[in-house]
Amino acid sequence: MKSALAERWIKEIKKQLPDGKKLKILDVGCGSGFFSILLAKEGHQVVGTDLTPEMVVNAKKLAKEEQVEPTFLVMDAEKLEFEDASFDMVISRNLTWTLPHAEEAYQEWKRVLKPGGILLNFDANYGNDDCSDTSGLPKNHAHYTVGDELLQECEEIKKQLPISSYARPAWDLNVLGKAGFSKFGIDLEISSRIYIEKDEFYNPTPLFMLCSRKKN
Repeated sequence: MKSALAERWIKEIKKQLPDGKKLKILDVGCGSGFFSILLAKEGHQVVGTDLTPEMVVNAKKLAKEEQVEPTFLVMDAEKLEFEDASFDMVISRNLTWTLPHAEEAYQEWKRVLKPGGILLNFDANYGNDDCSDTSGLPKNHAHYTVGDELLQECEEIKKQLPISSYARPAWDLNVLGKAGFSKFGIDLEISSRIYIEKDEFYNPTPLFMLCSRKKN
């Protein structure tokens, strides 16, 4: 939370936000609350959701340590339990590639956005990469702590997900356009500005950023 990586992430996110406006933000697939906490520190009202209860527990603990108060809930990203037009922004990172019904998730995210609301999605074409191949990673990388068995299991799961066979982010843009989003922005160079050092958190798969708005 106090690393150069955190500073780079919030800098990139703030580029996509209106200046001086405090937003109600939904962080879908929040994990341990990294984005939720960064945005709460900027004064935004943040709700983070994750399907894994243990992640939500960890997120609440980390938020308390960082002295901010985002709300964290256990929830399915494809079946959100919020009313229509509840949020000014929906943000997500490294989630859509894991979803069995990613197109339905995009529809849900649009539903809970206010007209003109921002969708900001950071993801990568992980379906084309083999995460069990650690040959190009530094020796202190987090993947080494996971173990070969779990990394191979991840590969098997990826093969079963339809999104792994799509050409991304072209597929995402097509789906978002049909769903009712407009004013698209895409950034294929985000990784070069975030993952500068090859450390334990280095991501070898190039990220893309999609920014779009729900039509008024």
